[in-house]
Amino acid sequence: MRLLTIGAFARAARLTAKALRVYDDCGLLPPAAVDPHSGYRYYAPEQLDRARLIAALRRAGMPLAEIRAVCGLPPDAAAEALDAWWRRVSADTLARGRTVALLVDQLTERGTTMSGNTTFRYAARRETGAVRDSNEDTAYASDTLLAVADGVRGPGGAAASAAAVDALRSLERADGPAADLLAALADAVSRADRAVRAQGTGDDRPASTLTAIVRRGTRLALVHVGDTRAYLLRGGELSRLTQDHTYVQTLVDQGRLTLAEAGAHPERALLARALGAGGEVEADLALRTALPGDRYLLCSDGLSAVVEPGALHTALAEADDPETAVGRLVDLAYAAGAPDNVACVVADVPA
Repeated sequence: MRLLTIGAFARAARLTAKALRVYDDCGLLPPAAVDPHSGYRYYAPEQLDRARLIAALRRAGMPLAEIRAVCGLPPDAAAEALDAWWRRVSADTLARGRTVALLVDQLTERGTTMSGNTTFRYAARRETGAVRDSNEDTAYASDTLLAVADGVRGPGGAAASAAAVDALRSLERADGPAADLLAALADAVSRADRAVRAQGTGDDRPASTLTAIVRRGTRLALVHVGDTRAYLLRGGELSRLTQDHTYVQTLVDQGRLTLAEAGAHPERALLARALGAGGEVEADLALRTALPGDRYLLCSDGLSAVVEPGALHTALAEADDPETAVGRLVDLAYAAGAPDNVACVVADVPA
């Protein structure tokens, strides 16, 4: 059998001799023979495919321990293992990206100061969809609370969404340091969950989404459960502050669906989290700082599911005031057919 020196094998595999020594030391790619006197390593040409596979997996970022497991599998099983690993990596990267984006936002906010007497200019509106004969959405706005909720599961949905928002109303009158705001909001969400559960029993028990912002001075606490959404227009850029809690979004996070496929999925409205559904409610909570010129949009999926982000951006950016913005957004939903009820709140932080 013709053997290659470690240098020749490294060149053929487009690796370094140092990498081959590492792969040998960890049992991934032992040489075909070792000179007993010099300790020099020799490799068989048949080992090139394995060496190239290991190198490709390393370039993809796979740890050596997982590479060892993949290389020990038949090709079909190795492909499945590689696909499963990449889905995990993609989901983790997405989660870390959100964390980094939040930190960047928080650090940016710390560099800007404004008066502690921040107030909102706001407008709220709810409209029944073109093919609906009832409306389960709730939209609410005040100087200290913005909220949108979307009730589901039958006729009790309207009462459920109203109960979810009402449970937060006590925070409008609450006082205390901004540092306690998230804890107070978490308690209010638990009350909202109990209030929604009280609206029915058994299979007829309704559920509700909830997306809300509570203001205390310049600090804003955001709570989110379900597929209602919050957006922020800042400096001309529109960003989404919430992640949908739906079955389809879970598949997107896992890398099993693209965003385009998710938009056409027949179960895209199936909720993975909601008030009044399943066990103890799990809500997303975040603390933000209001900046001069910010414009916030909270809306139900009756708007976000039918109006493209670019159109949302244009409507929000071009409207002179919240009332005009809300009117344009509702018009856009109806222009798209308004297959679902529409609820939206727009609020400005004065410059």
